[in-house]
Amino acid sequence: AAGLGKGLQPPSTAPLPQASPRARSFELDYEENCFRKDGAPFRYISGSIHYARVPRPAWRDRLRKMYMSGLSAVQVYIPWNYHEPLPGVYDFAGDRDVEAFLDLTAELGLLVILRPGPYICAEWEMGGLPAWLLWKPDIVLRSSDPAYLTAVDSWLHVLLPKIKPRLYQHGGNIISVQVENEYGSYYACDYEYLRHLLGLFRVLLGNEVLLFTTDSTRARELRCGTLQGLYATVDFGPGSNVTEAFGAQRWVEPKGPLVNSEYYTGWLDYWGEAHASTSSARVAGGLEDMLQLGASVSMQVVSWYMFHGGTNFAYWSGADFKDQYKPVTTSYDYDAPLSEAGDPTEKLFAIRTVISKFQPLPVGPMPPATPKYAYGWVALQKVSACPESCVAPAWQCPAAPCPSLSLQYANLLDVLDVLCPSGPIQSQLPLSFEAIKQAHGFVLYRTQLPRDVLHPATLGAPPHNVCDRGYVMVQQEYRGTLERDGQTTLRVTGRAGDTLDVLLENMGRISFGANISDFKGLLGNLSLDSSPLSNWLIYPLAIDPAIHHGWPHAALPKSSSGGRAGPAFYTGTFETPGITWDTFVKFPGWSKGQLWINGVNLGRYWPCRGPQQTLFVPSSVLHVGSNNITVLELEGAPAAPFLLFLDRPLFNRTLSHSTAATE
Repeated sequence: AAGLGKGLQPPSTAPLPQASPRARSFELDYEENCFRKDGAPFRYISGSIHYARVPRPAWRDRLRKMYMSGLSAVQVYIPWNYHEPLPGVYDFAGDRDVEAFLDLTAELGLLVILRPGPYICAEWEMGGLPAWLLWKPDIVLRSSDPAYLTAVDSWLHVLLPKIKPRLYQHGGNIISVQVENEYGSYYACDYEYLRHLLGLFRVLLGNEVLLFTTDSTRARELRCGTLQGLYATVDFGPGSNVTEAFGAQRWVEPKGPLVNSEYYTGWLDYWGEAHASTSSARVAGGLEDMLQLGASVSMQVVSWYMFHGGTNFAYWSGADFKDQYKPVTTSYDYDAPLSEAGDPTEKLFAIRTVISKFQPLPVGPMPPATPKYAYGWVALQKVSACPESCVAPAWQCPAAPCPSLSLQYANLLDVLDVLCPSGPIQSQLPLSFEAIKQAHGFVLYRTQLPRDVLHPATLGAPPHNVCDRGYVMVQQEYRGTLERDGQTTLRVTGRAGDTLDVLLENMGRISFGANISDFKGLLGNLSLDSSPLSNWLIYPLAIDPAIHHGWPHAALPKSSSGGRAGPAFYTGTFETPGITWDTFVKFPGWSKGQLWINGVNLGRYWPCRGPQQTLFVPSSVLHVGSNNITVLELEGAPAAPFLLFLDRPLFNRTLSHSTAATE
């Protein structure tokens, strides 16, 4: 691995060096079953890091740790929806500056295996496809549907010209490019679509670059996911029989290097299930088996998925569909060799030891874990001002938390003028998020009870019509939650003309396991004792822009109706004692919601569902001195609401557990 940076491009501030294809090459050798780099046999060990799940200030630290672990290449997904939020509107700035990330990999001596999609899965919202594709309700995603191909062509004509100068043949460090992703697992099995992508990649990237596919080892998936002209690779984890798994690759690629494009170092977490973990010994043992096979049979390469998982900030976590809708947690720790916060783990050192048996390791120490700080209790109280602030480490705090945060509090229903300044959309029937062009977050649906309901009546929706959670209020009083693949009815009472509000939350569009046309919102009408409701006012809520522009911290305090149950904002400030280090925030007694610090959306919390109990707060989010906190609690805050900042995460607690959260 040492010395791989020689001849690679410098950071983006310098011009990209150019070289003739003959001087630099990366290609397949079907006779010797290997890759050849500049004519010599070459085997790489790579790992996945998703720049979209890591704050830009941490990119260098994570990549440096990868290099010092003995890896020679990094796998990079590019999520289309992260860069084209609206048709023809592109964002490559800040954390989205993929060119800067690629240039940094070159500076640090890492090669790149690029995975630009257009679909990537990655447990990312809608597998990386933009939600605006669903503005055309009958579109067939990941197919030769002309509407889909038009959008894909437009996107790749923007993206791939940024990639071409960074190809290895042109003096860069990108040695191969994946086309689509695990397409064989998708129901469409549309070879015309794959042929279209192959042609487009060749036109935009040239004929020299190595293009490949990745699929599981199942025969059906290899049949539908592979295409002549694209080198077929497979993915499998440490529980698989290595010989049998590579035998599946040999079924579609009789010659060439054996490649495991995703060797699973851990697994993802779903809300409501136990924290996934895979033992270090099992992962290291599987890696050694593969590398030993490569040494004795044919040149073989392996890519760890994941090397470092990171965090699903904001609304970017996706969902799987496996007999039911399974939303992914905010943490994408993945039990990976580098933790969510970027810290080396026992698993990393176990894998590094295996690598050292097959190739020299870079000289020098492994960069240490980033510093963490337990900022302690931060109390939120329904008052206009608190006593003189104090921030104390958790172990110094009394049983009752010290008030360290001045607070404003507002029921969501009282601030619709701020969150939906353009006013509501009127419709006889509910409209989906996509119909009103709302990609993420929340939409409020409002109507009136058509008659007196003096005895409890059933408010309900047909199955799979509440996508994904609906928080129900009558006359601003919270009555309960409707949930996709869960509770679909509630008992309510009220008077004719009473206001019925249903706040719909998008928990992440399906990224794998089904047709990924995953529409959000109220997809069918609600009924009251089987009588359909009508005359809806629909409020698309722009919460993030409001918070980004200073609300509610810049707003004057206003009185709020109702109690602590139901959707409400809790806001305030806290002081850091001159230290801005990584930290983790816990939500004792809170139900479910969203957290912003200094205007940055850190993602969803849901401690009562678990397993994740804390949210990761990167140091780059914090300010020395005063920091703004905004919490949107959806179901009900504790009677004495406070947050607890810790120096370590708490991952493993689910609904079935009554004991305290454990790591």
